[in-house]
Amino acid sequence: MVYRRTTQVVKRLAARRSAILAAARETAADGGMAAVQIAPVAHRAKVAAGTVYRYFPSKAELISELIVDVSRDELAAIRRAADAAPGPSSALAAAVTTVAVHALSHRKLAWGILAEPVDVDVTESRLASRREIADEIESRISAAVRAGHLPAQDTALAATALLGALHESLVGPLAPDNLDDPAKLRDAVQTVTLLALRGVGVMDARARGLVVQAVLPTKILVGA
Repeated sequence: MVYRRTTQVVKRLAARRSAILAAARETAADGGMAAVQIAPVAHRAKVAAGTVYRYFPSKAELISELIVDVSRDELAAIRRAADAAPGPSSALAAAVTTVAVHALSHRKLAWGILAEPVDVDVTESRLASRREIADEIESRISAAVRAGHLPAQDTALAATALLGALHESLVGPLAPDNLDDPAKLRDAVQTVTLLALRGVGVMDARARGLVVQAVLPTKILVGA
């Protein structure tokens, strides 16, 4: 006889898995990726360490899935913001702004997802997640090029260069450490978004207008 899980059992298992991932995310946001260890994650999720291993057989699998989970949420937010924009240039500005806001709102988590050294190999997950977001940015640049709003260019290279500049300037080792209030955070988002738009060929006056339009509605969490 083949055992089949009931709907309630499936939901309960999914909820427990989500709780473990949420605990891992909170742990990384508080202490960086190095803090994501099985025991503290289990404690935060209010489950036994053995339960964590049941869902994620190793720390590498837990961290890899955390990277996928966080990146999936960021990608969804980028698409929502861009899809709600009135045109391709506005969509690109909204996408860039969303990347910047996510990075600044969760700097430790963002650095952990991107490049913080960890004692397990999560390279594949990191590259895959970064590639998905770069592809989304590329699609927005390409749409603006097709609409005649941007000059013809290597959109894939432009997207990766743009994304790299955002990450390096906002959460990398050279990122400023004085972004401790909403005004400074908003200024940083405006600066990097304007730089990105200029970089792909948006004329300055138009770029400034797009930045104001994209940045004003955003909410940035301080100390997240």
